[in-house]
Amino acid sequence: MYVTFAVVLSGGGAAVQSQNITLEDIWTKRTFAPQGIGSVRSMADGEHYLVMSRTGIAKYSYLTGEKVEDICLFASPTMGPKVKPLPPMESFVMSDDEQKILLSSGFEPIYRHSGVSDYWLYDIQEGTFTKLSGSGKQRLTTLSPDGTKAAFVRENNLYWIDLATLDEYPITRDGRPNQVIYGTTDWVYEEEFAITKGFEWSPDSKRIAFYRFEERNVKEYNMQMWGALYPEDYRYKYPKAGEDNSMVEIFIYTLENKQLKRPFLHSERDQYLPRFQWTKDPNLLSVMRMNRLQNQMELLLIDANELEVMPMYEENSDTYVEVPDTWHFIMPKQPKGKKLSGQEQQFIITSEKDGFRHLYLYDVMGRELKQLTHGDWEVCEVCAIDDEHQRIYYTSREHGAIEKSLFVVDYSGKKIKTTCLDYTWKDNGNLPIHASAEVRNTKSPYILGTYSAAFSEGCKYYICTYSNANTAPIYTLHDSQGKTVKVLQDNAALNKKMADYGTLRKQFGSFTTANGTELNYYMIAPSELNTRDASLGTKKYPVLIYVYGGPGNQQVTDSYGYSDYYWYHMLAEKGYVVFCFDGRGTGGRGVQFKKQTYGDMGRMECEDAIEAARWLGRQTWVDADRIGIWGWSFGGYLSTLSLLKGNDVFKAAIAVAPVMNWRYYDNIYTERYLGLPKDNAKGYDENSPLNFADQLQGNYLLIHGTGDDNVHFQNSAEMVEKLEEAGKHFEFMIYPNKNHSIYDATGNTRLNLYQLMTDFILRKL
Repeated sequence: MYVTFAVVLSGGGAAVQSQNITLEDIWTKRTFAPQGIGSVRSMADGEHYLVMSRTGIAKYSYLTGEKVEDICLFASPTMGPKVKPLPPMESFVMSDDEQKILLSSGFEPIYRHSGVSDYWLYDIQEGTFTKLSGSGKQRLTTLSPDGTKAAFVRENNLYWIDLATLDEYPITRDGRPNQVIYGTTDWVYEEEFAITKGFEWSPDSKRIAFYRFEERNVKEYNMQMWGALYPEDYRYKYPKAGEDNSMVEIFIYTLENKQLKRPFLHSERDQYLPRFQWTKDPNLLSVMRMNRLQNQMELLLIDANELEVMPMYEENSDTYVEVPDTWHFIMPKQPKGKKLSGQEQQFIITSEKDGFRHLYLYDVMGRELKQLTHGDWEVCEVCAIDDEHQRIYYTSREHGAIEKSLFVVDYSGKKIKTTCLDYTWKDNGNLPIHASAEVRNTKSPYILGTYSAAFSEGCKYYICTYSNANTAPIYTLHDSQGKTVKVLQDNAALNKKMADYGTLRKQFGSFTTANGTELNYYMIAPSELNTRDASLGTKKYPVLIYVYGGPGNQQVTDSYGYSDYYWYHMLAEKGYVVFCFDGRGTGGRGVQFKKQTYGDMGRMECEDAIEAARWLGRQTWVDADRIGIWGWSFGGYLSTLSLLKGNDVFKAAIAVAPVMNWRYYDNIYTERYLGLPKDNAKGYDENSPLNFADQLQGNYLLIHGTGDDNVHFQNSAEMVEKLEEAGKHFEFMIYPNKNHSIYDATGNTRLNLYQLMTDFILRKL
């Protein structure tokens, strides 16, 4: 099922190109930057929400979408002693009693997803701002549920602070850089398990559970940071495939008596603890444990008083078990006159055990109560859980692998009812655009595309974010039944600008490989090319394939493409067809499709890239002698391997920040898909581009930042050495001190990068 949207704005006819896109438009002028609605937080009553802007925080009504009042203003506030002026605020959270607001400013990054900030407490009743600490910037500062305390990490140690007196109390003291970490995570947990906050308040605010990482035995990676007379040697702990990990433990701290406890989780120390959380019972903590190979996962229930550890859930796989996207505790409805105990809790979890990611309901004794969603499609994420009405709001691929729709399902156990909350074709009067669509192979009454939703407390309302391939994000306010209350931001000006610049040409399809596998693709073609017209002329076009290809990743989705979307249209107007496909091993199509590359990463993905090029070469509108490929990170690995192995079909390739040898990458990611190097040397080495450097025949541009803490510059340095040894000509660009994103706040670095790639494409393809 595929859908192509043509957006026609009110009062206009068919879009006619009148302006040309430039790289400055994309990266420095921000001509195509969409508007958002700011940081939104629901209030406890479920009837109001807060929005932060540059000037302050305002209260809005869910019922009308209108502003009710200003809660705090950042300009000329009543300041605490010796605190002025107030710096620009970057994020906020309200205390549970809604009397205080915690704000952060001055963020300084550590890694890609972490950093330190200054934190401020705003007292709503007093109208005062107070800086929480004068002892240096903090990490992850979090208010206690009762609003009287906060906890934070500073220099690898965990602290709590009494908000009435601002007195700080250390929970740990022996944290040291590159040795011991408390309350946050090491580099590899942050990157691969997507977790940086390593502590949690208990629901009654009496305890804090937290991580301890012992990383002394993890080997260091060092990078030179350029700029000074003598470059700085930056070192940090990075566990590569097969190497030692941090030893991770969970501790429980009781504030009243300063007692520190460590539950015994397992005799095997070489393990992962990717998640932990308090249950609805403040005396029960739950911890997720995985083995080193990540093919066994269990949930453990810990009594915080007695430290008794009880198994709660287990899942095993012949390949690997994904960390559940959702793992949420609930209390079943209480029988009249009876108070339920913590042992009667239930939890909702996502699992792929039936071949697709679905929602399940379990009790804490490990008994499956109900599989809540079914079908040959995947649940994407849970947006909200309404405990009172026993409903789960979630997005899924039920309308097709490239679509993401919004649903609600009942989990009462008596009757399962699923409802779609997408916009419908019949009732789209509330949409800020008039959307017409060509729908193939579907009778869906819904306006397809990509949906996400942020719900109010109690799930009475939600703010929906919608986009499709050729429509910028639209933000709308709805009640729980899906009825539109108000359009908050329609990006109408940007959608009109897109038409003025002649974009809106992204379209979808599929092709079948020689082994019978159907693969989804999208394409952006020059405006004069209509690939569905049987009466095409004889003109042939060069093609640039964009590829990522990593396990579970999806690039072909009916969603807004941001900056690259406009770059691809710019290339299309220069006469290139831009093509992207999702090959074997990618996501959205179930376990069998995703995990078939296990243990042999790179082979099938490369075969599919070559198949895509051959299929394109057979099209009457394609110049088969001018097919190129580009990618970033895993995509850079795949574009390089495809150029070398497919030297008879690819004329050129660009690789940005690529892995060249899976032995050089981190262990959590790499071992998940390849196992340990000692057990699968063939899987690690057989598809390394380093082994095929002598097969280079086409044009090759290699790009890397020297400050890349994720995919190390080491990868490209060794590839350069191999190509030189083989006597091959290639082009190489280094970005000093730039990390994996090769980006700076001005946009100038990205402008330089994309100008470099554009020039290479025009010269070599």
